[in-house]
Amino acid sequence: MAEPTNNIVLDKSLDFALRIVKLCHYLNEDKREFVLSKELLISGTNIGRHVKAAVGAENREVFISEFGIARRRALETEYWLLVLFHGEILTEYEYNSIENDRLELVKVISSILSSSKK
Repeated sequence: MAEPTNNIVLDKSLDFALRIVKLCHYLNEDKREFVLSKELLISGTNIGRHVKAAVGAENREVFISEFGIARRRALETEYWLLVLFHGEILTEYEYNSIENDRLELVKVISSILSSSKK
């Protein structure tokens, strides 16, 4: 777990990115899976990149746009996790563990987006 910033969405997105990095390392080293893991690494770590950009945004429009991109990256990450699970590369336990974290992050991002658009 990373050092807390007192910003829930930043903390959750960084923790999720670190889990993705570890998962991709496992996929590369133990499963010898390189192509799908790279896609997962890109989408899963980009969630936090866009959250960070949103938090530092110079105006409301950029804030909303960056959170929208973060949510889309989270949906893309869901897709790659599903491919890995249904392709029998991830076990049900492994899939459910990281998917629960992804869902929690999406709920926070969606809530922020919803209240920001009002």
